[in-house]
Amino acid sequence: MTETVAVIGAGIGGLCTALTLAPTGRKVILLERDASPPSDDPDTVFHEWRHTGVGQLRQSHAFLARLRSIIKTEHPGLLEDLLALGVRELPFEAMLSEMQRESYKATPDDSELTIITSRRTTLELAMRRYVEKLENVTIRSGFLVRRLLTRKGSGGVIDVLGVVGDSGGDEVMVNADVVVDASGKSGFIIDQVMKDSANTSEEQESAGILYFTRHYRLKPGMDEPSRTENPPATGDLGFVKFGVFPGDNGCFSITLAIPEIEMELRKAILDPDIFHAMTLQLPGLKPWTNADRSDPVGRVHGMGDLISRWRELVVDGKPATHGYFALGDTLIRTNPLYGRGCSFAAASAQVLRKTLDESADPDARALAFHERLHSELKPYYINQRTQDRSAIKRARQALTPGYRKSRRAKLMESFFEDGVGVAVRYDIALMREAMRGFHMLEHPNKWLGRPRNLAKVFYYWMRGKKRNAVAYPPKPGPERREMMQALSLDFQADIDRIAQGA
Repeated sequence: MTETVAVIGAGIGGLCTALTLAPTGRKVILLERDASPPSDDPDTVFHEWRHTGVGQLRQSHAFLARLRSIIKTEHPGLLEDLLALGVRELPFEAMLSEMQRESYKATPDDSELTIITSRRTTLELAMRRYVEKLENVTIRSGFLVRRLLTRKGSGGVIDVLGVVGDSGGDEVMVNADVVVDASGKSGFIIDQVMKDSANTSEEQESAGILYFTRHYRLKPGMDEPSRTENPPATGDLGFVKFGVFPGDNGCFSITLAIPEIEMELRKAILDPDIFHAMTLQLPGLKPWTNADRSDPVGRVHGMGDLISRWRELVVDGKPATHGYFALGDTLIRTNPLYGRGCSFAAASAQVLRKTLDESADPDARALAFHERLHSELKPYYINQRTQDRSAIKRARQALTPGYRKSRRAKLMESFFEDGVGVAVRYDIALMREAMRGFHMLEHPNKWLGRPRNLAKVFYYWMRGKKRNAVAYPPKPGPERREMMQALSLDFQADIDRIAQGA
């Protein structure tokens, strides 16, 4: 008998689930609280789509190589649709330094490191229209799932039989063999499971940072700035991280990430004039945002409540539910710094398909899904959480009067900045391997653990800054005091607050 799968949410997670499960012949029903895109025009969708279930809809987005590879392999027609709407592909070569490009020779595997970048509204528009055409997939918009339809199973496990929700003012029940919760970080259905079952757990902590994004459009006849003749368009000054995300149809976005502890700056940055003025103080962004090249579009979109969270629906080998699987931000969240959220959702959907295909036993399914998520995604979660903790510590230390780094801290900082950072900007082979970890094609730390790669890093580190001078990128921007003064902000207020123990 053909299984029916009810998917809560038709955002990236829900759409990836439909793309992954549709080829198996299962009947897939996506239940989406919001209306469908109002148009097939990317600009209209960007300005008018009210997709309230996706708080990050107008933040910068990119699909890492892993997700792009899944799309290209399993749904090449979708990749064609994305490109037809103006979505961009950025190849491995675009990530190389100017020095590396001079000696670069492409290898067959380099194409695997291509990323997809665009406004998220355009990405979702293309995916939604493609999924709507799949024969065994139905999208029901305006359907707000309120609760799971459950019964008590053996051993205290909750059997999930479907969902109950509101549609057109009526309460509607949808029966399903499998329920997939892809409702995102604001989803509340999983709370029912966490409350009713003892076999769940959760760990979470702040990522220590807030994101602020503004979109821009190139002026008529203008091209994007050269990536070889201008300073890097991404960088980290400690008090701000910044990046450019090339978009579709002449658009791009700028994201400025501010540590939570920088109270003065994070309050001011929501002012569009302050945001724009700050981009002009950053050498890598000014070529993009200056008045001769582009115009800002709309307001500054802030995003807070950024936490790392890992939820377990299996504890001590005992599942909380049968027939219920959560994925994407519903189950696992990380700092969006590396853009892994969409790839997490897509990878989880693939794990789900493999799990459902290999066994019909509900216990086996719950345990296998749990174990595979640990194997596939936990290393990236831990990697990002470790970096977040380090960044939080550094941001506070930078505002602490009289703070001095320990010898060990200085040594570790030098290893990564003067060793790892320099080595990957010199050695293209090292860059390839590092990018495979970044793009979730292998364990994030595996490349550095290989003896030959570690030896290369030590070689460049031991050469010293003078001999490696050509591999260092230009200074990404002004010091904190200089930036705050240029923006007419109080650079001392947060320092005084930290000194007073606040």
